[in-house]
Amino acid sequence: MTVTNISRLSVLACFAHPDDEGFASGGLLAMLAAGGARVTLVCATNGDIGEISDPSLATPENLWQVRKQELRNAMAVTGIDDLRFFDYRDSGMEGWDDNNHPNAYCNADDDHVIGLLAGIIAEINPHVVLTHDPSGGYGHPDHKTMSDHATAAVQRASDPDGFTPLLYYVCFPRGVFQRWWQEMIDRGIEPPFAVDAIDSLGTPDDEVTTTVDVSAYVDTKIASLKCHRTQISDDGPFFRLPPDIMAGLMGAEYYQLAAPPGATDLLSTL
Repeated sequence: MTVTNISRLSVLACFAHPDDEGFASGGLLAMLAAGGARVTLVCATNGDIGEISDPSLATPENLWQVRKQELRNAMAVTGIDDLRFFDYRDSGMEGWDDNNHPNAYCNADDDHVIGLLAGIIAEINPHVVLTHDPSGGYGHPDHKTMSDHATAAVQRASDPDGFTPLLYYVCFPRGVFQRWWQEMIDRGIEPPFAVDAIDSLGTPDDEVTTTVDVSAYVDTKIASLKCHRTQISDDGPFFRLPPDIMAGLMGAEYYQLAAPPGATDLLSTL
């Protein structure tokens, strides 16, 4: 697909937290923005209970405000200005006390959120909807909840006799996780998740339908990621990898065309 064709696209990207858009789809988002596509990014939560890499950047009390601004900054780098927050609270990992907070996204009224997303779909008529895969990548309850909500919203908004958006799950394939972790281990870098969990992290490789070459947009992708300063430190495990290794690992992104059945894989033509 040429840049001219990209400029005719409308895309809705649905993620759970500020920074979720970065590692797995930041290159595609940068490619779309550079090509003139109309991209709307929905963020369900404000990332209230994320880590704070440097205590000078935020406090537990204002982290939600800081992370919202970090996402605005990141999208300014990427070139996306239609950014919409649903303002739910980060639910934390499965089993955390934060799961019980009344405004935790995992406790959101399903019909309400699905209606919000279906309304956005009706408003912008996206050719493509991107969201987390059903596993949540590494099992985060908010990722799985957004995957469920976005999938249901596409189904609700689809017209069997007319326009139906393509639903893509954003994948971090299991084999890619293993490559990242091995690169870190080989250099004496401690990976961000336990090594014994690596066989269960990510999307099974055989569920990936689409690989997108985003090597031309790696610099933008990394610059956008670095806007999430509370979550991603320059001396963290990912950015301690040599730049050429980092660029190689980040130069491809992976997706699963989930619906509708038999649809033409548009992302594979980019």
